[in-house]
Amino acid sequence: MKITKEGITAPKGYKAAGEHIGIKRIKKDLGIIYSEKPAICSAVFTKNIVKAAPLVLAQKVLKENRYISAIAVNSGNANACTGEQGYRDAVETSKILAESLNLKENEVLVSSTGVIGKLLDTKILTEGIKLVSKKLSSSQDSARDCAEAIMTTDTFVKQITVEIEISGTPVKISGIAKGSGMIHPNMATMLGFLTTDVLITQEMLDKAFKSRIDESFNMITVDGETSTNDTCLILANGMAGNKLIEKEDENYEEFERAVDYIVKFLAKQIVKDGEGATKFLEVKVKGAITREKAKILCKAVLNSQLVKTAFFGKDANWGRILSAMGASGVEFNPEKVKISFRNKIGEIDLFEEGKPNNFDEEFALKILEEREIQISIELQEGEEEIIGWGCDLSYEYVKINAEYRT
Repeated sequence: MKITKEGITAPKGYKAAGEHIGIKRIKKDLGIIYSEKPAICSAVFTKNIVKAAPLVLAQKVLKENRYISAIAVNSGNANACTGEQGYRDAVETSKILAESLNLKENEVLVSSTGVIGKLLDTKILTEGIKLVSKKLSSSQDSARDCAEAIMTTDTFVKQITVEIEISGTPVKISGIAKGSGMIHPNMATMLGFLTTDVLITQEMLDKAFKSRIDESFNMITVDGETSTNDTCLILANGMAGNKLIEKEDENYEEFERAVDYIVKFLAKQIVKDGEGATKFLEVKVKGAITREKAKILCKAVLNSQLVKTAFFGKDANWGRILSAMGASGVEFNPEKVKISFRNKIGEIDLFEEGKPNNFDEEFALKILEEREIQISIELQEGEEEIIGWGCDLSYEYVKINAEYRT
């Protein structure tokens, strides 16, 4: 597996572009991804009952046709909670995208992210689509422009490419994502787009992609908030010309590993870019009776405001971790639990066998002063384990979200 920081135009047959068209004041705000050959598409969306208009339209399109050639993504306006007019606006921009690229309307998708409850300026967006669609290119500069265009409060571009071999044929999978706040397991205010030139059946693409989402984007949290616009999808145009992946053999496993690497990388990048975050937290719960129980406990710790503020304050307050676990609704024996912190500084055991350890507070502080911290929670009741990722809660997070619309 070869890993590079190339963008979504790295696989064969893909072009992209990103420009500032006027939805936002200064920064790029419209990106387009295009496949020269119609690509099969697998997608997952938010579990929030309140869904943005572009997402509702995308779900409708994908029920009718799973071959997609282009995606337009605007930032700065979510087109969510905008009623019938918002849906008509999504349909109109989709129509303009299709016309601009000489495609059918059911071959394109539109996606939005940004402020909720504000109608799109469709004149700006449709004119922008016409402009940006003429600038599509397979260059890495264009790929980066597209990755920048989908960002909102993000502070850095999130993109990656993995190259593998399928029966001796080189295949590439690339991904970009945006997300910084309103991030919670079961998708969040994040957008993720993957492109690949692999030749694979719809069934195998769905299986590989959707199974990996549960282990990546559904295991991150910044603030416990699930958005209205979450979308993550993959396009596979088959232009690598590899032997068709049509069953769960070694070729499928190699592809799934590559997808797993990409979505976990992007998921962790989102958390590291969490609004106002000063700490990147990895929580590993092991020794659980079931995987689902491990997942609930992991999320309970990552979503606890008291746990998050303790890490911001560099306080080795293991009691908040244990308390969050106890309030999760999952049965476990506190007398068997062991809680440890570790990173490049070293490892410290804080709690085990039902009581606190007499640990070195100064050494614990040195560990907590680092940006990345791993929290190990051992239940010692079974064989299942899970890993999740989150961050602390800082003054800056409050400032960013208090001023989001202004």
